[in-house]
Amino acid sequence: MRELVLTCPESQAEALSDALLEAGVLSVCVEDADIDTPDEQPLFGEPGLEPVTQAWARNRICALLPDGLDPAQVLEQAQAALAAEGMHCQVTDWSLREVPDADWVRLTQAQFGPLRIGERLWIVPSWHRDDADLNAEVEALGESALRIELDPGLAFGTGSHPTTRLCLEWLEAHLLQGATVLDYGCGSGLLAIAARRLGAGDTLAVDIDEQAVQSTSDNARANGVALRAMLPDELHESQFDVVLANILSNPLKVLAPMLAHRVRPGGSLVLSGILERQADMLCDVYGAWLDIAVWRSSEGWVCLHGRRRSEAPAAAA
Repeated sequence: MRELVLTCPESQAEALSDALLEAGVLSVCVEDADIDTPDEQPLFGEPGLEPVTQAWARNRICALLPDGLDPAQVLEQAQAALAAEGMHCQVTDWSLREVPDADWVRLTQAQFGPLRIGERLWIVPSWHRDDADLNAEVEALGESALRIELDPGLAFGTGSHPTTRLCLEWLEAHLLQGATVLDYGCGSGLLAIAARRLGAGDTLAVDIDEQAVQSTSDNARANGVALRAMLPDELHESQFDVVLANILSNPLKVLAPMLAHRVRPGGSLVLSGILERQADMLCDVYGAWLDIAVWRSSEGWVCLHGRRRSEAPAAAA
């Protein structure tokens, strides 16, 4: 296979990428054209927040071509589409490079193997379902072993990131049988599914992304657990024994009044997606409603646990 490689300024990167996809390329990757030079430009952002900078000053676009597609024709069609929308984009500096053939599905799957969390939980991709060595190891744990089948997909949450592992470890160590649970920012639904497998009662999973809501519903069904997945507007007015939020510090700060209000008096709030240097700030923010502190840290990330006080300032739902 071949890859079409070209450069463009920040103002054209997104539109040109879309136009190339419309023209028939298989995929598009945008990277800093000045990478590994003194002009390299880092970009930072957090989910749920609109980034200030959409691309780099100079962008390298790498477009994967299907066999038989003429790169010159692809460029001509993409530029014509942009011109029709009033955008001048004249690409003259481009090249082709060979991409080695590979079994991309197998390579992707190889990155995600079975993952043991704590003493009881196993996160197992479906392609390891019949792995004899894994099954023997899980069976050796006896009836206490809990196996969750989860494939990497469009929604965040495979258990491999420290923030997710910390939340799973908290659930395994502290979740009470029959506790009501809210997983806010559920992604793949892993935390909500794990809570149900560990004995939680009524469990709700919420995400702003419709794909995440669908992914959570599909994964719950595949694991034979009952929970309700929904968008935030569908979340009714109620409080929970445990509220989980594994997102990032800025959204957690904005959501503090709402999340705190969702915890019943005496209940637990578990927050992750927080860097160690951000822990004090988040504890200060949530301290108006909860007695909260770092529960555990891993690889520079922390998990906070707070218990809701009986009396606290009123908060918006």
